Amino acid sequence: MGAPTPGYGTSSDEKTWALVSHFGGAGGTFISGGVAGWIAPLIALVAKGNENPTIRAHAVIALNFQILVTLVSIVGYLTICIGIGFVIIAAACIVGIVFGILAGVKANEGLVYKYPLTLPLVK
Repeated sequence: MGAPTPGYGTSSDEKTWALVSHFGGAGGTFISGGVAGWIAPLIALVAKGNENPTIRAHAVIALNFQILVTLVSIVGYLTICIGIGFVIIAAACIVGIVFGILAGVKANEGLVYKYPLTLPLVK
């Protein structure tokens, strides 16, 4: 599930930004109903991604997954009029929150979590 990141844990700044990426994504998904989970990982990527490869790795992984959750949620909102949208939105939110929390726990342990079904949109 996770591979140790070389040099990870040498700085509390790395751990903090990794946790912002993952837990922030889960929180954004929860608060927005699935459409804003990508904001916290994007902030982490822009703020510290060019300075630190560990932070960048966590932010990119979280951002790619949360973009997928957002796309699925948008499909849910577009299909809400035929009833199936409610199920799609609920599923996307649950998946985004649960896997974001799991990734945050792994990041706290010094590991990089590989989200399932992630599209490599941001490199």
